Amino acid sequence: MEHHSVSETPDFLDGEIVAVLAEQIETHFAMTLPELARAVKAAPHAHAGATNVVHAYGLLTQAQSAVEKTEDALLAALETAVGEILDDPVMGLAQQVNEAVEVRDARAERLRFLLDVPAGKPEMRTRPVPRLTTTLPAAVPAQPARISGVAR
Repeated sequence: MEHHSVSETPDFLDGEIVAVLAEQIETHFAMTLPELARAVKAAPHAHAGATNVVHAYGLLTQAQSAVEKTEDALLAALETAVGEILDDPVMGLAQQVNEAVEVRDARAERLRFLLDVPAGKPEMRTRPVPRLTTTLPAAVPAQPARISGVAR
């Protein structure tokens, strides 16, 4: 299994990341995505890792669709823009594209993380979060300060 870290993963154009991760999923589980999705649907609790990967892949494809829709809206707005200065609605669309790309990239990163767990191994468990106390410690009574060598 290849291991990819963020710094080792090349930048991808638009939907290429979806295709690359789909290929990695198929290699990781040794079955096609449709086969894996059917297996997960038939027995969602049989393999938590596979279930998580299929769910994460679905979220990634939704995020990629959102990127494409916002990019199309921005391109349409740019075609009708007059002059070099962009108005607020066009800048708003550009911001929406940026936000959609951030969501897509975060979902891709989550999927890469899930693929780092070997297919035949139990899913990694995270360490339990230590409990935070919600009460303040008991106050220690203040002692009068003693300063030596000072006359009163």
